[in-house]
Amino acid sequence: MTVARGLYERFRLLVHEAAKFGTVGVFAFLTATIGTNLLHFRAGLGPLTANVIATVAGTFVAFFGNRYWTFRHRGRTSFGREYVLFFVLNGVGLLISVACLWFSHYALGLTSAVADNISANVVGLALGTIFRFWSYRRWVFPEDDEAVIEATLESTV
Repeated sequence: MTVARGLYERFRLLVHEAAKFGTVGVFAFLTATIGTNLLHFRAGLGPLTANVIATVAGTFVAFFGNRYWTFRHRGRTSFGREYVLFFVLNGVGLLISVACLWFSHYALGLTSAVADNISANVVGLALGTIFRFWSYRRWVFPEDDEAVIEATLESTV
């Protein structure tokens, strides 16, 4: 067995979760982005109102996609607990992105549009996404040993 194959076998479940998490994230991002533009430019809502409504809709897409697809093989707690934790941890992820923007813009004095976008939408988004993936796996959708064994058996059949 090659080293790459051995690493894949060892981290297969994590790789599959990460890929599904990314796919759900793309759909949530598109929901928020397209929704913002439709609500603002087509429905005539203000830009902030449109963004908040569309972002909440995107967060719903992310929650249901992650609960019923990405982490469906993990243990289940109550829907309400998962829902509240998911939204709270999403807020922390947003704060990470905003903190990166604040640091770049105000502490470092990098005030161009490019600098703001890189700090918030590249660095902040990447760090926030890593935090979300880790925290969802840890607290929102905790690992259930029986479910992991079952998912592993299903993927090998």
